[in-house]
Amino acid sequence: MAVDIVVPVREGAANRELRYALRSWSAHLPHRQVWLVGYRPPWAAGVQHIPTRQTGSTKYKNTTVAVRAALDHPGVSDTFVLCNDDFFVMAPVVGELPVYHRGPVRDVEAYYATRGNGSYLRGLRETRDLLVGLGHPDPLSYELHVPLPVVKEGMREALDKGRHLDVLHKRTAYGVLSGIGGECMADVKILTRAPGFDKTLPFLSTMPDSFANGAVGQHIRQAFPEPCQYETGRRR
Repeated sequence: MAVDIVVPVREGAANRELRYALRSWSAHLPHRQVWLVGYRPPWAAGVQHIPTRQTGSTKYKNTTVAVRAALDHPGVSDTFVLCNDDFFVMAPVVGELPVYHRGPVRDVEAYYATRGNGSYLRGLRETRDLLVGLGHPDPLSYELHVPLPVVKEGMREALDKGRHLDVLHKRTAYGVLSGIGGECMADVKILTRAPGFDKTLPFLSTMPDSFANGAVGQHIRQAFPEPCQYETGRRR
């Protein structure tokens, strides 16, 4: 049976990325219905909406509120697909959605340690320490920019275990505590405007600038030129 797609959406943005993400899910990711949690753009049609107050001190807290709201809503399927508003499914998903991880957290930490010492890295380390303390000495990271199948009960446990963390890596906590396993892959987020990305990838994700002004954004817009059932009017 097809499951729902849940996507936290930040307030106030025109969010062209979401428009094309919806087109990609409509075309390639079998599902029952889409739930926008947080903000609903005025152009969005045919979607379910769970409003939330986005008053957290960080975007991570706001997305945690959004995920918990989806967990608590009886209309959301017990198993759902967790997406961000800039996750693009570039090829048809046949059968069950695969589970992917990014490899050991220690390797991901080493990568981000070369890029600064911000809240994301701090959250990574605190989530790792949490999982180690819960009996997972070498946890995997699930912080990939690809759709993730989620079971409500398991994600609720992860959020409860990490509720004291300012920046909980929700996907990682869920994946490790639920033992979902999966296949290792490199992250698919394209950070630059440059054309040298792999156009055969089944999933892509972007930054605002790389979507608006980069070769990857042009590639995505060309792949999904027509509005889908989740849009009003013909505006693109």
